[in-house]
Amino acid sequence: MKVNISILYTGLLVITFAAPFVFPDYGTQLATLWLMIIVALTWDITGGQMGYNSLGNIFFYGTGMYVTAVVAIGMVYNVADYTNAAGGGIFKFTETQYFLGMFLGSIAAGIFCAVCAVIIGYITFGLRGPYFAIGTLGVAIAAGELVSNWDWVGGGQGIALPVFPGDLDDGKIFFYFAFAILGVLLFAFVRWLYQTRFGAALNAIRDDEEKAEGMGIHTLTYKLIAWAIAAFFVGVAGSISAFQLIHFEPLETAYQTINLGIFMVVCVLLGGKGTLWGPVIGAIMFHVFKEVTWNYLLGWQWVALGALIVVTVVYFQDGVLGWLKLKKPEWFGVRVEQKDMRAEAAE
Repeated sequence: MKVNISILYTGLLVITFAAPFVFPDYGTQLATLWLMIIVALTWDITGGQMGYNSLGNIFFYGTGMYVTAVVAIGMVYNVADYTNAAGGGIFKFTETQYFLGMFLGSIAAGIFCAVCAVIIGYITFGLRGPYFAIGTLGVAIAAGELVSNWDWVGGGQGIALPVFPGDLDDGKIFFYFAFAILGVLLFAFVRWLYQTRFGAALNAIRDDEEKAEGMGIHTLTYKLIAWAIAAFFVGVAGSISAFQLIHFEPLETAYQTINLGIFMVVCVLLGGKGTLWGPVIGAIMFHVFKEVTWNYLLGWQWVALGALIVVTVVYFQDGVLGWLKLKKPEWFGVRVEQKDMRAEAAE
């Protein structure tokens, strides 16, 4: 079994490396697929493994975009002059400044978002169930409105970052691998994390938080650390997105609560909450469905996405993996013993 798993992971890594070269015309879509996998995996850390369903993880994505922009710009120019709505300035970045700004900005974005998660968590983790979800959604909405009125970071017009210093096709490949490497590292990290005592503590909080407290688990500490881990990776993903998009603004791009903020939840529900592969499978299925409907259903794409959500919630409440485990348990190593019907009748 171990050999088969090793072969599986090796094959997936080969596919990951070859994808942008085999399908060069779909570089941006493939990069977005990895973004969906990243945000789905991070959402499942708290939503699936810990049982705290957040609707505000998009806050870390948008904040990561702005933090990396401030760091990258601030290393070379005055941020206020660069974002001045009146314009008039000519701002150029060398290749070294571009990549160094992205690297340092990504680290700063991840750390800043992790710190924000701890601070916000001290307040919001006092809420349970739908109140926690609504509370975190309120944080994301408030952040978007605040940034859109903050002239120092561009206000409602947003921020334009420097263009990738090279060929457009090379840029697509670069950002694909930036997301892919982050996604692979995240997957490997959570795969290890869920096998540790920390992962068991998260599951205990999900199953019965009061009982977990009674057993001596400092639940608030675990919840804060888990959310900080998720926030770190989402913040880094937002940082990469900021440079990929070149221009972004607060409400429609950074703090897009009704788009990416909802999509990450749907991906996990579609694949299966609280599982390692569920968010990955759900993200792939949802992204393919979204791209197909975007291209072929014109104005009906939102209707199609809404129908997908309804079908998932009504008929696949445990996600695709949960449904498959129920229908085909032997695929997941579950041994099903079947009694001889004739022997049972004789009894």
